[in-house]
Amino acid sequence: MKKILIPAFFLLFPVMTVFSQSLLTVEDAVNTALKNNYDILVAHNDADIAKINNTLGNAGILPSVFATGTDNYSITNSHQELASGLIKESSSVPSNALNAALALNWTLFDGGKMFITKNKLNEIEKLGEIQFKDKVQQSVYDVIIAYYDVVNQKQQLLAIKEVISFNQERVKILQKSFDAGLSPKTDILQAKIDLNVNLEVEVNQEHNIITAKRTLNQLLSRDPDILFEVEDSIPFNYTPDRKDLLQKLSANNTSIQSYQKQLRIADLTVGENKSFYYPRLTFSGGYNFLLSNNSASTTVILSRGYGPLIGGVLSIPLYQSGNVRREVNTAKIQLQSAEYELENIKLIMGSQLMNALTDFENQQQMLKIEKDNLSLAKENLMISLERMRLGQTTSLEVHQAQESYAASLGRFNVFEYNLKAAETKLKQLIAAL
Repeated sequence: MKKILIPAFFLLFPVMTVFSQSLLTVEDAVNTALKNNYDILVAHNDADIAKINNTLGNAGILPSVFATGTDNYSITNSHQELASGLIKESSSVPSNALNAALALNWTLFDGGKMFITKNKLNEIEKLGEIQFKDKVQQSVYDVIIAYYDVVNQKQQLLAIKEVISFNQERVKILQKSFDAGLSPKTDILQAKIDLNVNLEVEVNQEHNIITAKRTLNQLLSRDPDILFEVEDSIPFNYTPDRKDLLQKLSANNTSIQSYQKQLRIADLTVGENKSFYYPRLTFSGGYNFLLSNNSASTTVILSRGYGPLIGGVLSIPLYQSGNVRREVNTAKIQLQSAEYELENIKLIMGSQLMNALTDFENQQQMLKIEKDNLSLAKENLMISLERMRLGQTTSLEVHQAQESYAASLGRFNVFEYNLKAAETKLKQLIAAL
């Protein structure tokens, strides 16, 4: 009884291991990446920094208030000879000077720079949000592509197993034919060689699946050897519209939006530099308190003073060595470069969209053709096997039919994956993932 149960346990163990692995859907993978992916987390922090920096104080609109205080205590040994001939000596005489102040500095006018800077900080914050969204879109795209790569590798493995089953059937038929003296030994040897080659391909394909899963785990920022199963098929329910895609590309593409914000920031930078041509008015106010105690003094032993202080500074730029003009001209050139970059990215994104759409349509057409071809190849293989079983064909014909079916299966799976990849790229370009 033990001899029966122990082998049975080890036969069931791999099956139990497979069923113990949790099913990871593409939605689960995306949600996990959104929470754990390190690139997304870093991009989120960058966006937060831009938001934190967007304040009235950082723009220079709000005043600065300081409280200061000093206290100097000293012990003095002195020797004084007066004009009257009197000599005065003092030893270890203490003195103390206390000074406290509350000061306010407020820029009332700086050529409008503070308000331009605040608008610039607003745009930088929006740019950070767009760049974060772009990183999310890119990461989601990478996860979806990696997920369906695992699905595709899994489908390839199933295709290989199916080919192996046909190969095993071919070996059985040829073995019976050889045992009956109806076919040469070379036929059965070639069939077994083909079977061994396919078994090697199966082993290699299992390795490919493990590698693809580790890549997906890495994108999900988790242990690369976490076990999971994926869906069995790749869904297709997307019908792109060229006109709609072009409209959404212009309105939603994160790369285009990013360069539009950079153009706006460059324009505001020109305004910031121009503000240095104008006068600057700064208001200052405060309250001072002074206390001095010097027992060694011959005139004033104790002095105390306090009261408010109000003032202002008007600074009119007359000559700045041409630095302002240089900075303005530099900013204008940078603005022009930003305009060029925006037009260039529009062309690049438009080209990528058209390429992805063409790829989608081509893969869709080839998948349709290959689906019909796969049906024909399978029927041809089944007929060839039956003809070989009846002794009406050669082993070479069956070998060719088997190779044709295996190649068609591989192409069909690749076309499915490529179609999904093209669909995902289209959605990424219009920020619809």
